[in-house]
Order: sequence, then C-alpha cells, then structure tokens
Amino acid sequence: MPTDVSGADVSLSALSIGSVSLSPTFDKDVTAYTATTSNATNTVTATATDSDASVVITLNGNSITSGSSVTWRAGANTVMVTVRNGGSSRTYTVAVTAED
Repeated sequence: MPTDVSGADVSLSALSIGSVSLSPTFDKDVTAYTATTSNATNTVTATATDSDASVVITLNGNSITSGSSVTWRAGANTVMVTVRNGGSSRTYTVAVTAED
C-alpha cells in the first residue's frame, strides 16, 4: 500500500471512467493509464482506500466531482486524480483519447 512515513494510505481502491477500459488494468500501485472512448460523455469515479483520505479530480485542469458525468473534447484529455491523506499525496493520471 502506498504510504508516507507516518503510515497514511494515499492509494485508490477504485478508479473508473464509465465502461471505458483503462490500460493497464487498474492497480492501486500504478499511477499512469491510457484510455480511448467514442462516447461524448462518461462518468469518472475514484475511491480512496483510506476513508480519511480526500480525493480531488480534474479534467483538463477543471475540478470535477467523483461520480459526475464529464464531456470530452475531441482528441487528448487528461484526468488527474490526487489522493491526499495527512501531509501526503499521490496523483494518478489517465490520458483519455476521445474519438469522433
């Protein structure tokens, strides 16, 4: 489990973008993913392993709420998910390509 020196868990237990497949398959120890979608929108959901941790999600630099539907721009999109717990953080990144 990814932790800081104090033992705070800064990992995700789940990360999903609708029915889109992440590559590689989600693993809490892997922080970089790619995905391709032909959908105009998908729901982005991220869950921290530790219930005391907070999760901040951005799409192309704009904050979104876990479980909300997002609209992709054509081409490259970047979803960043940061888990914060105490003074530690860890960021997961998904490069999403939206096809026409």
